Amino acid sequence: MAFTLYSLLQASLLIVNAVAVLHEERFLRHVGWGSDQGIGGFGEEPGIKAQLTNLIRSIRTVMRGKGTIFSIIIIIIIIIII
Repeated sequence: MAFTLYSLLQASLLIVNAVAVLHEERFLRHVGWGSDQGIGGFGEEPGIKAQLTNLIRSIRTVMRGKGTIFSIIIIIIIIIII
């Protein structure tokens, strides 16, 4: 299997889908990454944990509907190719 742009896009879509389906109360809060964790005070740089939490929350917000559409397109392309 060759490393192509299509395989890179497919892998990134799978990773984004995996992040998008993480449930905050069932998974993230148990590992200490819930939204109720302190982000920091005014003027302080947020730590890596807070930045990753914000990234996960942003991905879940943006990709809620679009991720489904992209996944359906990729599945249709795979069915046509095979």
